[in-house]
Amino acid sequence: MLQAAYRSPRVGLRFALWGLGQNAHSDLLPLCYDFAEVLRWFGERVDRIILLFDAHKLDISDEFSEAIKAFKGQDDKIRVVLNKADQVDTQQLMRVYGALMWSLGKVINTPEVVRVYLGSFWAKPLQNTENRRLFEAESQDLFRDIQSLPRNAALRKLNDLIKRARLAKVHAYIISYLKKEMPSLFGREKKKEELIMRLPEIYTILQREHHISPGDFPNVTKMQEMLQHYDFSKFPSLKMKLIESVDKMLATKIAVLMAMIREEESKQPPAMVSGGAFEGSEDGPFGRGYGEGISAGADADDWIVSRDKHRYDEIFYTLMPINGKITGVNAKKEMMNSRLPNTVLGKIWKLADCDRDGMLDDEEFALAQHLIQIKLEGYELPSELPDHLVPPSHRKNPTADALYNHTED
Repeated sequence: MLQAAYRSPRVGLRFALWGLGQNAHSDLLPLCYDFAEVLRWFGERVDRIILLFDAHKLDISDEFSEAIKAFKGQDDKIRVVLNKADQVDTQQLMRVYGALMWSLGKVINTPEVVRVYLGSFWAKPLQNTENRRLFEAESQDLFRDIQSLPRNAALRKLNDLIKRARLAKVHAYIISYLKKEMPSLFGREKKKEELIMRLPEIYTILQREHHISPGDFPNVTKMQEMLQHYDFSKFPSLKMKLIESVDKMLATKIAVLMAMIREEESKQPPAMVSGGAFEGSEDGPFGRGYGEGISAGADADDWIVSRDKHRYDEIFYTLMPINGKITGVNAKKEMMNSRLPNTVLGKIWKLADCDRDGMLDDEEFALAQHLIQIKLEGYELPSELPDHLVPPSHRKNPTADALYNHTED
């Protein structure tokens, strides 16, 4: 899988490219290169293109517009992310969303509206919590969309085959038309220049004559540039048998391949993207260092949470504990004051509820507050609670375990 993010050296264009098994690797780019052409090359070889916008920076410059137009023909791969949407209130967000859709409509000319995901795509406290549930639903939709890429990889390759077949067919009509219009002996260069200038008109003629969709034609400007280097009189004539073979393939064999792919996929477990953000943890050798974040207190004799437990206890006893424990409802109200996303708070709850009884005692509540503070400071949370953070009253007694095992023996 290719997963890459790029930023134009000249504009504030940010985008991500996701590819799966489509030979999207290349040699190092030279220092001077056509940025739009590089985007087009990558766009043809990846499975998903994500354009990122900030809620307070919606302007689409001319260069940004040209970069997006480089993805023409790959519109089904494009997704748009309106990031930092928590920095505006609901009313402003509606205006921002409308302005973004209007701007995109002028750049991405597709019959279907492009999918836009709203949210704040990082695990930091939300500045405005009015749309918390919307942001979380949107982020989950985006993650599911990316995770489903392997499942639909074969269908996307088949769609690429269809596009290439239709494009080859259109090219055959174009070059045969140009050859037919060329004079036998004199005035070839003049006629060539005339035909190149008339290429948009020729597109229209072929479109009506052969009932071809306008979207199947290659870019007219680029085609005009390429035709400058060819002798039209040497173009091959149109071979109807080959055209008929392509039409037959598109009409019958593609449908059979589609059915075979769906049948094979139904017999196999769905392939999903995994690792990284999809596992909910990015710990490992690239953490912030031993003794910081979740690792703080690992080398201490005392329970590090106890250092601030007196402050957490003051909050705990205002939440009306019953038999020394507070309910999930009461704990939720206090934990949501952190403004962390529900997905993060849910993970903290699972880590803190050591006995899995759906309630928190004073030590578990203090642990939850400690984990919240860790997250607010910008550190990642673990998938499992480290031993040094387990509350003392919830730790196993080695002596008791030894006696129990000895009795069993």
